[in-house]
Amino acid sequence: MSDETEGKKTPPKKSASKPAASASGGASAPPPAGPPEKQGYWERAMWEPIQDWFPYGAVAAIVAGFVVIMALGPLNIINSTNIYQAGYRGTGMATIYETGAYQAAMATIDQIPESDPPYEVDPNEPLAADIYENVQVLGHLSEDNFLRLMTAITEWVSPDQGCEYCHTAEGFANDDLYTKVVSRRMIQMTQAVNSEWQSHVGYTGVNCWTCHRGNNVPEYIWFNKEPEHRRLLGGWANNQNRSNMRAASTSLPSNTFERFLVGDDEIRVTPEAALSDSTGLDTMDTEWTYSLMIHMSTSLNVNCAYCHNTRAFHDWDQSPPARTTAWYGIRMVRDLNNAYLDPLQPVYPDYRLGPTGDAPKLNCTTCHQGVYKPLFGEPMIVDWPELAAPGPRAANSQAALTD
Repeated sequence: MSDETEGKKTPPKKSASKPAASASGGASAPPPAGPPEKQGYWERAMWEPIQDWFPYGAVAAIVAGFVVIMALGPLNIINSTNIYQAGYRGTGMATIYETGAYQAAMATIDQIPESDPPYEVDPNEPLAADIYENVQVLGHLSEDNFLRLMTAITEWVSPDQGCEYCHTAEGFANDDLYTKVVSRRMIQMTQAVNSEWQSHVGYTGVNCWTCHRGNNVPEYIWFNKEPEHRRLLGGWANNQNRSNMRAASTSLPSNTFERFLVGDDEIRVTPEAALSDSTGLDTMDTEWTYSLMIHMSTSLNVNCAYCHNTRAFHDWDQSPPARTTAWYGIRMVRDLNNAYLDPLQPVYPDYRLGPTGDAPKLNCTTCHQGVYKPLFGEPMIVDWPELAAPGPRAANSQAALTD
């Protein structure tokens, strides 16, 4: 090697890779060195995310979503369920309860206020109607028994307000407060339910707590829906095709209660014979019926098989006994709304009325509140026979509201 060559420095070879991006941003990360077949998956995925990562990532996301859906849905790994046979063996008729919801509903039994044992009647005791003024419904009770029942009603309906919720300081006989007039009528309604609708409530019966649960107004009431008008965009919805809570967030009609729980429209839409239009009902009628059925299912926290053999919805002989109980329940609710609740509209102040000016009314949820039997069938009149049936009126009692 010559002296000239020794004196020259050979410049360093440039790297084929691009400079790495600075911590504050700038150029993208350099591509991996070496041929593609020598590169790892993640090296290639980080350099070519669209071409390399997307197909596998999309598949992984779909699989993960499917696993989550299966875990929360059919497999119900997250929320355990209890399944009870509801029909003949081999028919698949079962009632399914989510364990958490079932336990929460069971806890409502512990909230029932303790009650005194039934009052032992002494025929020589003075009657409430002989001691107090304006006792129109419970005047046949003895004074002590009358006060016992009034104390219980206060605890069931107005535990915070006490007696003043229905009575004025000017005198307990005063009817100036609308709450007293309504309460009197509700006592009559309770007695009517327990005496005239045993086909639905049985001997379990109901009292004020069944619906009120310590609230002045029951949590679950309903009012008439406001009429819908045609719009420039969207047309006329006819109270449906929008998610609504009355039909468990489905797009079924939301004005079902007015038709079936106040009105007397035909609910049964399944004909007896195949391919028959003998019922004279159309698809819209069927949607109304299904909306009511979904409301009942949600109110009782049961599925269709609780009342129906789904292989033959129309056949009563193949249906569980609960279907007959529900049939009477629909008619009971209709009777109570028309005979007791709706006529109270003139008594209520405006702030207690609905958007169309109607009185509050009841439906299945008012009593059941997510349980197939209200309070799981806890006896509600065993200690309160005074509410089991109307009593004879005292001689000096005034005519009731309906007279």
